[in-house]
Amino acid sequence: MTSPIPPVVPAGRMSRDAQPVFPAAGGRQLRPWRAADAEALAEATRDPEIQQWNRPGQLTPDDARARIASWRERWASEQSALWALAGPGEGPALGLIGVADFDLAGGSAELLYWLLPAARGTGAMADAVLRVSRWALDDLGLHRLRLTHSVANPASCRVAAKAGFKLEGTMRSALLHADGWHDEHLHARIRGDAWPAPATG
Repeated sequence: MTSPIPPVVPAGRMSRDAQPVFPAAGGRQLRPWRAADAEALAEATRDPEIQQWNRPGQLTPDDARARIASWRERWASEQSALWALAGPGEGPALGLIGVADFDLAGGSAELLYWLLPAARGTGAMADAVLRVSRWALDDLGLHRLRLTHSVANPASCRVAAKAGFKLEGTMRSALLHADGWHDEHLHARIRGDAWPAPATG
């Protein structure tokens, strides 16, 4: 009889610690979402690009506060890990980056992100993807981290490439957006891939 394969990441490894805070390029930081970020989250759901590519639904500030509270619970239950990309000091939330769809036993998860208009084009998200990916692969111990986006979203493709996520292929008609079915690029990093240098700006 063969022995069972041990889990890649044992249950409880993620939730035993508080969700970390990371420095980010330009004096920004990656931190857990707070109730005070509800207005920024509600604003994000009204942004046409975020709606197009991420499909968050329309949220009121009260809805946003409830969602942020649920994200804290999802960390505790090891279902997802979501950070706000925030401005310097106690600055406002400018974007979201997270790791979701965890298969801790199998060692994989999916990365997701968006930015509000004020932070676009600054290189902030590529740096954030790099930092969160290091946490997921090196600190948490996942083996594989994937990232998908519509082929009609070249900005997301550039972020993936800058963060060292290799393009593995195109998934045909893989996700339904408001304007119909979109082909999706599949990018991935595996543990042991070389890390690009983080941004210093």
